[in-house]
Amino acid sequence: MRIVLGVSGGIAAYKAVEVCRRLVDSGHHVVPVMTDAARHFVGAATLSALASEPVPDGLWQGGIPHTRLGQEADLVLVAPATADLLARYAAGMADDLLTATLLATRAPVIVCPAMHTEMWEHPSVIDNLATLRRRGVQVVDPGSGRLAGGDVGPGRMAEPNEIITAVAARLAGEAAPAGGTAPRASAEPAGGAELPRERDLSGRTVVVSAGGTREAIDPVRVITNRSSGKQGHAVAEAARDRGARVVLVTASMLPAPAGVEVVTVESAAEMERAMGEAAAGAQVVVMAAAVADFRPKAPAEAKIHETPDLVLEPTPDILAALVSRRAPGQVLVGFAAETEDAVARAWRKLERKGVDLLVVNDVSAPGSGFDHDTNEVSILESGGGTTVVPLRSKRAVADAILDRVVARLRGESA
Repeated sequence: MRIVLGVSGGIAAYKAVEVCRRLVDSGHHVVPVMTDAARHFVGAATLSALASEPVPDGLWQGGIPHTRLGQEADLVLVAPATADLLARYAAGMADDLLTATLLATRAPVIVCPAMHTEMWEHPSVIDNLATLRRRGVQVVDPGSGRLAGGDVGPGRMAEPNEIITAVAARLAGEAAPAGGTAPRASAEPAGGAELPRERDLSGRTVVVSAGGTREAIDPVRVITNRSSGKQGHAVAEAARDRGARVVLVTASMLPAPAGVEVVTVESAAEMERAMGEAAAGAQVVVMAAAVADFRPKAPAEAKIHETPDLVLEPTPDILAALVSRRAPGQVLVGFAAETEDAVARAWRKLERKGVDLLVVNDVSAPGSGFDHDTNEVSILESGGGTTVVPLRSKRAVADAILDRVVARLRGESA
């Protein structure tokens, strides 16, 4: 595949060198395009040596290079994408070779933002990313970690392996909206026509829970589990990109996804309250959180210095409560993490809980489950249908789940 690798001017440009090398090693033809600012962070000679073609001189090198690059690309990847680059792209500016190429392509586009926390959380950046997402641009959200200058927080560009995974999934047609950056009509299709995948949840409210709850033993210690919240966050991002209003109730430490209403909780009791309130007006509820099964009956008010004699009690059954209060037509999705007899146990859970869909995975399988960027699941449906999703990115898994949700909303079965 022919990939245009855009590099804009941020310290994370050094990671673009590794991304370029790995794309070439994977057999892709990589054309690097650098902004003037990017050249302050990494040399054009370095990318020219590693890529399939030298870095072009710029917009004025002769001919119409941006049109050629845009038309010939199978995918355009921008890593890093600075706040400035995102703003110019969202505004439709074409004042250098990279932004002109972005406007001249109809290939899929992936951007990998990288900036300081304050910039990542600024309303203008959030709005620009929401605009780009509506146009079909896929965003690989940054992680949280050490930033330039010694600060720590969200805004650190995704690691090369995560970016390569997103590229592979997109080229395979597994991730986010198909198509490129050409403007899309904002009006709903007339005559009951089916919405394209990237807008098929338009007008819906989707509530998603994520992460592992923490139940206090004392002010220092907690009972919890290994859930990272990555799958729940991926579902929230996928629903957002498909046009939904999304409420994410999360106990995860992951950065809050842009364009999503986030409610942060810690305990099962807090999650039960937040999910009950959010689900009341939702058409879809996805209970992806790993809620602790037990909690100390009487948490200590001060730090315990001796071996505690813990008395445990069950935490609230949040999914059962949501089922009991579900509105007509509401689609409810549960999750089950198992280590043996996964599917058989999941069928029993689906019947017991009364949900529409149950997503089950064997967390002992390689590359699947807690804290991985990939997952392998089976989606079970009330009525007997099963969709098997082989190992792929959690974002691709999220879209597979939402495909079945949309089918249920339309009254279709597996």
